[in-house]
Amino acid sequence: MIEIDGSVGEGGGQILRTSLALSMCTGQPFTLTKIRAGRAKPGLMRQHLTCVNAAAEVCGAEVQGAELNSQSLVFTPGPVRAGDYVFNVGTAGSCTLVLQTVWPALMLTDAPSRLKLGGGTHNPMAPPFHFLERAYAPLLAKLGAKADLALRRLGFYPAGGGEIEATIWPAKGSLQPFDVNDRGAKLESFAECFAPALPRSVARRELEQLGTSLGWVDGQLREAACRQNEGPGNALLATLAYEHVSEVFTAFGEKGVSAEHVAKEVAREVRAYQVSSAALGPHLADQWALPLALGLWCRGGEASYTCAELTPHATTNFDVIEQFLPVQFSTMAIDAGFLVKGRTG
Repeated sequence: MIEIDGSVGEGGGQILRTSLALSMCTGQPFTLTKIRAGRAKPGLMRQHLTCVNAAAEVCGAEVQGAELNSQSLVFTPGPVRAGDYVFNVGTAGSCTLVLQTVWPALMLTDAPSRLKLGGGTHNPMAPPFHFLERAYAPLLAKLGAKADLALRRLGFYPAGGGEIEATIWPAKGSLQPFDVNDRGAKLESFAECFAPALPRSVARRELEQLGTSLGWVDGQLREAACRQNEGPGNALLATLAYEHVSEVFTAFGEKGVSAEHVAKEVAREVRAYQVSSAALGPHLADQWALPLALGLWCRGGEASYTCAELTPHATTNFDVIEQFLPVQFSTMAIDAGFLVKGRTG
């Protein structure tokens, strides 16, 4: 039984999700205490509980403490089963985080799995659907773990109601770790604004401000097609595609926040990435660690990546991964940001 303190490091829900994912992958049970202890509302929120229940369903786990606001959890996994699954957060809580929780275990099975997930698809504090589709999933495909993602309906805070479909193809025995130390040639960069059930002027102002801030021309600034009943909601995305990696940066509109402020926030993140030559941005650097570690666990050896920033999310994730897998992470500051190395041992 692996014992994990949920208050250490970044102290958020990622400790839970990484623990669930690796418990399913390795068959090791764990006890998690002080769940989200430092948060304003500690314990399991609805989206975290959906992650627990989804993981339990996928592997037939025995679970203690799976209830709202619980600050402790005991999770004893069974064998992971490929199949067809439906998971619904029931609020605007992120369904992309639920997907990321079960994705690693399902890709290590010997048959495809098809998932329908409901909830928030574009939320602050969670990877938006387009980040998974354009940045995260392509790296997993290069690792040997292919997945098909489809956005059926947008879901914004506070209404939720979004829907994602995913097919996760079996990758057992085919994972091949690789280095991601440079971006490669620049392919394209563009911005999209999703603003269902809002005045068109909101999208135009955000895109115009972003274009001015980054020096992008009209052809790079796009109003995304949305259905009125998918809102109200607002997300401004900037996608930077390179030969070896793509990055997606997002900011969200909300009451009392100007369109110009939203655009400036995206521009700030884009510029922070552009001034570095490192391959991965801060969020991808964090989320790539788990699938890379699984590849190293399956194949042995070592692999590395460079990133523009190392967040507390990332370093906490490294610590949790090392408790489940015989993989060690090391980090070193370089001119472009940081070099992260993972190796078995």
